[in-house]
Amino acid sequence: MCGIAGYLSQNQSPPDRLAAVSRMNAAMVRRGPDDEGADTWGEATLGMRRLAIFDPAHGHQPMSTADGRWHLVFNGAIYNFRALRAELQAAGRSFHTECDTEVLLAAIAHWGEGCLNRLRGMFAFAAWDSQDHTLLLARDPFGIKPLYVHTTADGDLLFASELNGLLASGRVPAAIDPQAVSAYLGWLAVPAPQTIYRGVRSLRPGECAVWRAGRLDFKTYWSLRDAYASQDIRVTRSPAEFTAGLRAQLEDSVRAHAIADVPVGAFLSGGLDSTALVALMTRLGGARLKTFSLGFDEAGYSEADAAAANARYLGADHHASVLTGERVAADIGTILATLDQPTGDGINTYYVSQAARAGGVTVALSGLGADELFGGYPSFRNVALISRWLPVWHALPAFFRETLLARWERGDTRQRKLTDTLRHGDRRPAALALLQRRVFAESTRCSLLSPDAMCAYAPHPEEAALATELAGADLFALTSAAELRGYMTDVLLRDSDVMSMSQSLELRVPFVDRPLVTWLARQPTAFKYTPARPKSSLAFAARDLLPPDLLRRPKRGFTLPFARWMRGPLKPFLEETFSAASVERSGLFSPEAVQAHWRGFIAGRDTAEWSRVWSLAMLIAFVNRKSG
Repeated sequence: MCGIAGYLSQNQSPPDRLAAVSRMNAAMVRRGPDDEGADTWGEATLGMRRLAIFDPAHGHQPMSTADGRWHLVFNGAIYNFRALRAELQAAGRSFHTECDTEVLLAAIAHWGEGCLNRLRGMFAFAAWDSQDHTLLLARDPFGIKPLYVHTTADGDLLFASELNGLLASGRVPAAIDPQAVSAYLGWLAVPAPQTIYRGVRSLRPGECAVWRAGRLDFKTYWSLRDAYASQDIRVTRSPAEFTAGLRAQLEDSVRAHAIADVPVGAFLSGGLDSTALVALMTRLGGARLKTFSLGFDEAGYSEADAAAANARYLGADHHASVLTGERVAADIGTILATLDQPTGDGINTYYVSQAARAGGVTVALSGLGADELFGGYPSFRNVALISRWLPVWHALPAFFRETLLARWERGDTRQRKLTDTLRHGDRRPAALALLQRRVFAESTRCSLLSPDAMCAYAPHPEEAALATELAGADLFALTSAAELRGYMTDVLLRDSDVMSMSQSLELRVPFVDRPLVTWLARQPTAFKYTPARPKSSLAFAARDLLPPDLLRRPKRGFTLPFARWMRGPLKPFLEETFSAASVERSGLFSPEAVQAHWRGFIAGRDTAEWSRVWSLAMLIAFVNRKSG
């Protein structure tokens, strides 16, 4: 795990480029406290910060091939590096370390861009070809690891693992993009390829790019279509065969993700996903597994007792931390400084990562991704329900539909969200699925922005791609894909990377594994998902390992007691953030609408509004920090 950076230019001198890359490295020190490096070859200067996971004594980057042609900086983990190493050795390649970086470098030198579909893992890398004077950039298929790029008017290229690192170069302007602000209000994040900064682009999941002679060209090398179209997967023919196959896939993924030359632990809650993961990890044997969870003083929110009970049953060495609103309030400035894009989520990951690192582990596994694959979110039921009633809706006279929409648009959060769904997604299943994650309704979103802002509706950037890739797919597949490529990528994975790396912790997500996702994509929906019992297929696959009472517990989402904290210890921060001077500072927001939203929350008129109010506060605070 590392932070990578680079500066390619025929206009700037090597010393100037090296100084800029060194500043980027320094800004990303928490991503890699174990080592750093930077070097120049022709017009390319590459740099890195290393968190040593495999072969800690070796693996310094940038790493170069023996012939001096290829030079690599790499962030992530390649879980099948030993199998690739054996294949490359058989082809005549030799190795001098036991780290995945050297194997990736050899794979690039041997197969070029073709290596990408051989890699199993999470990664973002840049490989400079000194012979052809080209740079290959790539991001893993699910966007677990980030990669941001900026091209100047005269063809220079800068890239980094973090936007904060990119800005530290001194060559990238920190100009907030008003369209990105608008997108954030819609999706709780700025979806790739856009970022919060004008002129800075994020590589999309499964995307690579080649820089040559001042031009950067992008290409998709893997998409969900490849998973659903794979002909190498046996389709199971019975529930029993599916359960056995899923268990084998899960064991294989956990085994691969648990490989490291440093201590490995896991996040553990009271729910199914992390408990199944820890159960499978424990089955691998070895040292007693360390697990970590968060609890709260507020009754009704904390899963600390359930997590502790799961840990006892599984024989884990469990570490529980109690998080309070006072602690979050004291840390909010540090958390804001950690963010390279605004988010209304991720606080839990920040603190449980902090606890895991303090508890002596360098790698932690998370159950993130199970809800997306096995139908754990309400969106799966909502999409099916709305789709079932759409023919009735379309049969209504147009004037009656418009009357209802106008009425619902003035209603509560749920009604406004339904209005947006029917206006923008009623005839496009991919849009319908993505719209389940819409944060602010269109009428509210537009009111929060400055009167000068352009407020046309913009679909999620993945909508068109999903409609094409999964044409003809059933609603479960479309909803799963929308959750994978929307909320999971935009919010969960991005926040997990930023928050865990702020604590120098490598976070791994075994459910977000290409072999597992591809295998599941080819299986019948009826085996994967039962509407009355979401995620029952996952539960059955690990049933013999799980605490007996776990399967009887109702599912509950992980929610921090923010609604209470926002009326208590966090209220001073929010009052300051929503003050007229603060809201007016950037010129992007409507003070009247923002303050009305805040007053409505304090008055308690809509209990579902706390998350929207918090996400709005984090956006305004972030924008003000950058415009200060």
